[in-house]
Amino acid sequence: MINSMIQALKNLFSKPATHAYPQSPLPLPDQYRGLIEFDENHCIYCDKCEKVCPPRAIVFSQHEDGSKTYNYNPWLCIYCGECVRACPKPGEALWQSESKPLVALKEKNVNSEWFAWQKHAAKSRVEYKELQRLKKER
Repeated sequence: MINSMIQALKNLFSKPATHAYPQSPLPLPDQYRGLIEFDENHCIYCDKCEKVCPPRAIVFSQHEDGSKTYNYNPWLCIYCGECVRACPKPGEALWQSESKPLVALKEKNVNSEWFAWQKHAAKSRVEYKELQRLKKER
């Protein structure tokens, strides 16, 4: 009992073992892999990042005019960096930053929105291929 009291008094005046988060940011470890960042001005829309992404967190939607739209789900991403390694323009079009992902709140319904984007992207590609086939037949 006395040993417990002594230890309690020591702990009362010692430095805390925890970080003072959120008042001070946590130190990032070496080789930290953060959010995937994208710059559409440098992207050549080769779709390589989409093809190598293990959890399918990157999806391109195809438009009738031939242009594409990049869609990224940071809550589905596992931050493996395969998309950055596959990119022909790493560091310009696609890179991993030291930014931390935002918290996904239940109210935002992020997964349902993402599944709708995936369906839309798949449908847009089928429609684009059909449109291209019809143009060739004319």
